[in-house]
Amino acid sequence: MISHIYKKNHDVTKTRKGKTEQLLRVDDHDFTMRPAFGGPAIPVGVDVQVESLDSISEVDMDFTMTLYLRHYWKDERLSFPSTTNNSMTFDGRLVKKIWVPDVFFVHSKRSFIHDTTTDNIMLRVFPDGHVLYSMRITVTAMCNMDFSRFPLDSQTCSLELESYAYTDEDLMLYWKNGNESLKTDEKISLSQFLIQKFHTTSRLAFYSSTGWYNRLYISFTLRRHIFFFLLQTYFPATLMVMLSWVSFWIDRRAVPARVSLGITTVLTMSTIITGVNASMPRVSYIKAVDIYLWVSFVFVFLSVLEYAAVNYLTTVQERKERKLREKFPCTCGIPHSKTMMLDGNYSESDANSLAGYPRSQMVPEEEKQEKMVVHLAMSNASNSSRKRGLKGHVGLRIIQNTHAIDKYSRLIFPGTYIFFNLIYWSVFS
Repeated sequence: MISHIYKKNHDVTKTRKGKTEQLLRVDDHDFTMRPAFGGPAIPVGVDVQVESLDSISEVDMDFTMTLYLRHYWKDERLSFPSTTNNSMTFDGRLVKKIWVPDVFFVHSKRSFIHDTTTDNIMLRVFPDGHVLYSMRITVTAMCNMDFSRFPLDSQTCSLELESYAYTDEDLMLYWKNGNESLKTDEKISLSQFLIQKFHTTSRLAFYSSTGWYNRLYISFTLRRHIFFFLLQTYFPATLMVMLSWVSFWIDRRAVPARVSLGITTVLTMSTIITGVNASMPRVSYIKAVDIYLWVSFVFVFLSVLEYAAVNYLTTVQERKERKLREKFPCTCGIPHSKTMMLDGNYSESDANSLAGYPRSQMVPEEEKQEKMVVHLAMSNASNSSRKRGLKGHVGLRIIQNTHAIDKYSRLIFPGTYIFFNLIYWSVFS
């Protein structure tokens, strides 16, 4: 039965008297010149099927794409007689013997034709001389990216095709079916980007030394996924800022606790900033993520400076109190004291009565000053009542413990940081 089939279906490779080159008259023509040499420009249609977007590199500012590139043109030198009007299909070995368009990728860094298991090249010739030339190519091309809004950015990249040798007077490169000339695989996806759209354009490119060339563009827009950066950058930075606020609730006398907390948050913020910049190109402008991280770093650093101010003012206050004790030995052993500034509107008797001094212990007249410092020794109940009485007098100022700065910081720092976040996300989102 098998032998019967072979007898019925003749082997067409044996019935032809000549080789394929002879059938296509390859040896009869000079294929180093384009079709219709000396005449009008030969039209070469192009269509592309994108198989995959392999990677997007922010550091190198490039992208890698695998695609099927197909050319369509007519070369009457390759026409052959056929009763069935069937085309003939060849692999890459015939390509080296005929004329094919010299299309290259503008701004490409690396590209290659796949060769597993053989060269991924297909040549199909029709009886009237129409030719289909298809290749499977992976190309890495440059993409000019703007990171001013990173990571809340969108990037538009283009793959550009152009004839290397033939100007628009010799070769007219065009999209074969307009926007329908570009096909993409529905399964194309990237881990960090959402592919929004693909589209095609064409225009003329001018070179001062050689002339005008037809150039085709495959453009696509990518929108970055923000969730990864929220988890890896924004949330850790925000938590470090909030952690630095914990020091406002720690006793100002706990120096090791507050200093170690401040230094830890500062170093952690520095690590976050370094990690983000390590995966980015060294651009000369400020990125959106830089604004957020550096403002967060400033908040953390200010919390350290805040405690430095608290500690310094506490030391100054204790030094003043120590000097006053030495100046007024009668106050020694008094259990509870407050420091008050009186502005001279008070009489000497009023001041001493507030301080609890008898008239026999009044300071001599020559030692009076316009502003006198009085240490008041009071019980808790009498102290509060006398303070309420003093608040009504202009010029009376109570120098309280410096932890009041912490009280203000508990409100000012969170409020300012929340306001910054509202402005930041409303501008960049």
